[in-house]
Amino acid sequence: MPIKKNAHLLRGEFAENQALQFLLNAGLVLVEKNFRCKVGEIDLIMREKDALVITEVRYRKSDRFGSAAESVTATKQSRIIAATHYYLSLKPHHKAIRFDVVAISGDNHINWIKNAF
Repeated sequence: MPIKKNAHLLRGEFAENQALQFLLNAGLVLVEKNFRCKVGEIDLIMREKDALVITEVRYRKSDRFGSAAESVTATKQSRIIAATHYYLSLKPHHKAIRFDVVAISGDNHINWIKNAF
């Protein structure tokens, strides 16, 4: 029996696909999507020239409780960094590494923040 996804998960998946298409159109190359490990998750791992771009995708329907970009807290950043260390232990990368955020608002405005943290 197939597992039903709730609306929140479907919206998150849609936002990730929207961000992926945006980044591909900007010339980045997809390396891996939804990398999960015991310490966290990385939404998108992209490559731009020689740089590995670790990308967190955030969606907020409204800014009532803060923007999508503001929702990337210090705790979330530390989980992403820990997951990146784990990823690199499996697949070493000896070039530059960058942490970006793609924040998508309810009106589908995309804010790409390079070197976000």
